[in-house]
Amino acid sequence: MLELKDVCAGNGGADVLHDVSCAFPTGGSCCILGPNGCGKTTLLRVMAGLIPHRGQVLLDGAEISGMKRRELAARIAVMSQINAVHFPYTVYDTVMLGRYQHMRSALFGGPSAADREAVERCLASTGLSDLRRRMLDELSGGQRQRVFLAHALAQDPETILLDEPTNHLDVKHQVELIDYLHRWCADGRHTVIGVLHDVNLALRLSRNVVFLREGRILRAGDFGEIADSAFLRDVYGMDLSGFMRESMALWRDVR
Repeated sequence: MLELKDVCAGNGGADVLHDVSCAFPTGGSCCILGPNGCGKTTLLRVMAGLIPHRGQVLLDGAEISGMKRRELAARIAVMSQINAVHFPYTVYDTVMLGRYQHMRSALFGGPSAADREAVERCLASTGLSDLRRRMLDELSGGQRQRVFLAHALAQDPETILLDEPTNHLDVKHQVELIDYLHRWCADGRHTVIGVLHDVNLALRLSRNVVFLREGRILRAGDFGEIADSAFLRDVYGMDLSGFMRESMALWRDVR
């Protein structure tokens, strides 16, 4: 279980998160929702141990700030939106980088047979086996995001944190990515916690949500139980449910 107790954190000395307390049980998924600037990405970075915090962030009861970077990376992986590729790596080498924390020595140990087997498994599960020798800058956006998913899976983490991973992807690849992650955590042993701006896509991943505004949790739980039109208007500053219904109406005559 990943649990936060009275967490405050931010960048540049100013807190973005204020007294955040929530729990993410092992197995299943959750989406963090809210408007731009509400602290969603900061919350993910805190849970990944990437920025300091006050309060407690506990992984199975142990404070993450007391864990070594390699130990934490072996249990929590982060998958972000596609950015420009700045390194000339092949698909295979990029996925192998996800095994770094499992290697006995990053300098001298090199990949073991188990590391190579894990990479092959991740390539196969994401449909990348035939692209193993391709360079990242030769791939489409959808293909690159599958590579970064395979990289995250190669860490063999218990939890994957998603930070807008579907940005710049077309609809087909957005759905494929979300559906894959939904299946990955369906075994009860893995957890996915995602930040997505697209509410429909977020709900496709999980009905379990946390609503943030100005760095504070407003409500958390099953979307159908905690969200209503008035609440969503208050969170997003617009008639979100009305907008969704209008959008659905545009598809009525499509055959």
